[in-house]
Formats: sequence, C-alpha cells, structure tokens
Amino acid sequence: MRLIAALLLALPAFLMSSTGHASDRLYLYTENFPPYNMSATGRAYEHNGSGVDGLCTEIVKAMLAETQLDYVIKLRNWDYGYSRAMEKPNHGIFCTHYTEERAPLFKWVGPLATNQRTLFAASGSDIRVNRLSDARGLTIGGYRNDVMAQYLKDQGLTVSELDSDDLNPKRLELGQIDLWIADRLAGPYIASQQNVEGLKPVYAFEEGEIFLALNPQTPDAVVQTLEAALERIRQSGIYEAIQDKY
Repeated sequence: MRLIAALLLALPAFLMSSTGHASDRLYLYTENFPPYNMSATGRAYEHNGSGVDGLCTEIVKAMLAETQLDYVIKLRNWDYGYSRAMEKPNHGIFCTHYTEERAPLFKWVGPLATNQRTLFAASGSDIRVNRLSDARGLTIGGYRNDVMAQYLKDQGLTVSELDSDDLNPKRLELGQIDLWIADRLAGPYIASQQNVEGLKPVYAFEEGEIFLALNPQTPDAVVQTLEAALERIRQSGIYEAIQDKY
C-alpha cells in the first residue's frame, strides 16, 4: 500500500514534468508552395517532416539538425498554419515574407531565401501590364494572409482570395480571374500540378525575403539558437548547396 501511495503522490509531478517538456516542442507549419515547400508524397497535408520537402523546408531541417531542439513540421493550408503561429507560443510558419506591418507580430529567423512577385496571365491572354496601375479593373487571384495579395490590395487592386493557392491556375485558365499573383518560380510549378500549362508572366516586381516566423511568446533563447544554426549552415556551405538544387 505504501508503494502505491508513493506512486500516486509522484504521478502529478511526473505529469507536470512531461507536460513541461512537451510545451518546449516547436510546432512548425508550412504549405504546398513548390519549390519552396511541398508534400513529398503529393498529399494536401502532411503530419510530420519526413513527408515535407522543398527549398525552404530543407534549409529549416538543416538548421534544426544543428540544434538540440525538439520539433514537429506539419504541412497544412497557409491560413491554418499562419493562425496557429499567430496564436500559440512555440509555433511558427515558413517561409513567410518579412514586412514592416508583420514585423511586430512574430519573432523572425532568416532570411531563408528570396522570391520575386509576378503577375501571370492565361496562355491565350492578350493582357499587358507595364506597371501595377495597369491591372486596375482586373480581378487578380490570390490567397488569404499572403503578403503578395495584401500588397496588391493596399495598392487599390481587386484581389479574389482563396484559402489555398492551388485552385488559382485553373481559375485563370477558365477565365474566372484575369491575373494570378504568384512567385516567379513557384507559379509555373503549382500550375503544372493542376495540369495548367503555358501561363504567361506579364509583370514582375520586387524581390522579397522569406523567413521562419515564430510566435512572439517563443523564448528568445530558441530564436537565438536557430539564428546561430542558420549561420553555421551558411558558413559550412550546406545553405548554398540547398539553394543550388533549386
């Protein structure tokens, strides 16, 4: 009986210790945004990092491999992952653009890569865009909580947003939208996955830096550990080798 009583007394302390350990785990979300982040199996969602691939994902994994941090990587739609990173300590999302508006919302690690914002038209389109103002009066496909879509809205342009970017190439092909805002590398890749070919890049503007964004309640020590790890993979040549693959 004494042994059972001792075990029962020890149980709360054990549970508190286990919970405390679990609370230190990093939960990192990304989306299907090839070639930066993507499912390695072609699924819409992945529950662990082994099923997630891509330029940014490889950099994040290489960075984490330089640390002793406990982590989980999951692939979800962007809006879901972004909301989790906004609301929960030790949660983050990659790769996301750093902007002045977003700066106070997260703690930032990076940059991990750069990308170029591009307006695409359908293969048979005769739309010409020499400056962003030329797109006024047109409907541009984008997705929610994406910095590129928000930038266009801030310029007074009309953006039709979805929860995921995957359907926008087909919407463009069917004439449901006039243009699509996407990354110069990722756009054609996403379109090909939807069997949409021949999209025309009609206007490219400004390169953006993309980062790992962590909930602001994530401890500074975690952020500093990740920043130091990123610098080590830069110095070792691992970072450049991953960039060269893509």
